[in-house]
Amino acid sequence: MQASKHILAVLALGALSGAALAADDEVVVYSSRIDELIKPVFDAYTAETGVKVKFITDKEAPLLARLKAEGKNTPADLLITVDAGNLWQAEQEGVLRPQDSATIKANIPPQYRSATGAWNGLSLRARTIFYSTERVKPEELSTYEALADENWEGRLCLRTSKKVYNQSLTATLIEAHGAEKAEQIVKGWVNNLATDVFADDTALLQAIDAGQCDVGIANTYYYGRLHKEKPGLKVKPFWPNQGDRGVHVNLSGAGLTKYAPHPQAAQKLLEWMTAEKAQRLLADINQEYPANPQVAPSEEVAAWGSFKADSVPVEVAGKRQAEAIKLMDRAGWN
Repeated sequence: MQASKHILAVLALGALSGAALAADDEVVVYSSRIDELIKPVFDAYTAETGVKVKFITDKEAPLLARLKAEGKNTPADLLITVDAGNLWQAEQEGVLRPQDSATIKANIPPQYRSATGAWNGLSLRARTIFYSTERVKPEELSTYEALADENWEGRLCLRTSKKVYNQSLTATLIEAHGAEKAEQIVKGWVNNLATDVFADDTALLQAIDAGQCDVGIANTYYYGRLHKEKPGLKVKPFWPNQGDRGVHVNLSGAGLTKYAPHPQAAQKLLEWMTAEKAQRLLADINQEYPANPQVAPSEEVAAWGSFKADSVPVEVAGKRQAEAIKLMDRAGWN
């Protein structure tokens, strides 16, 4: 009997050791970023640390629904997604856990982190103005707000209001001007449309290049991708609002899940992703800006020119998201 108890104790100890080993040697990630943008980062982490990173890729909404449905039984340690509005929503839905990491605080500025520590930015993108180099002079441009002026009537292209990127931009307009003034601006944009709204930013940039419109608003990394494919693209970025609040910047980011099976290993991965090696990979692969200001952008991205970014905390995009959606609907932005 004593021998049997001893064997059972040894087996139990072995099981616990195996569980501890798994906790140290594996992290599971739910990611809305396409595989080729995130896998090289995870591969680099595994090569450096030996920790395996398993990841499941899907759209933001299904991943959030999955985390909520799984609850305490989730295998996911980290959620990676795009736009502060989505990260804020995940925090409000209770699927992320607050953390207090000195490393993340040192690497990522406060405007690119949740106030509670539930998530932080990993890479940045400017949602800025793009213009035709054939039909527009840079000195004709100034601010997002000025695109509502009559001189842009029939010359503006926009992406659909259904995309969170435009909802976040509108949310920051409300934060800057109040709802009434922001609605006037958005109505001015809608009145100035040259054509129906586009499903994605790439199509919008192609429309500017083709002469369908003269100016538009898009994320910088879409421009980077398209310009790489088409070096002769007759479109350039313009950095608006340099005399006041600055360019609207949003992010891709991540947070530890509330019921992460491997929270310590997950936090180590997240901290590593805010440091120099990972920041270069994350930014360069998708032609984004590092969220860590100590890391310079790639030469290609830097060639677009420097700009002053809006310092408003990006979580405003989430806090005012519902208000922004209603305002865009009233303004007729489809």
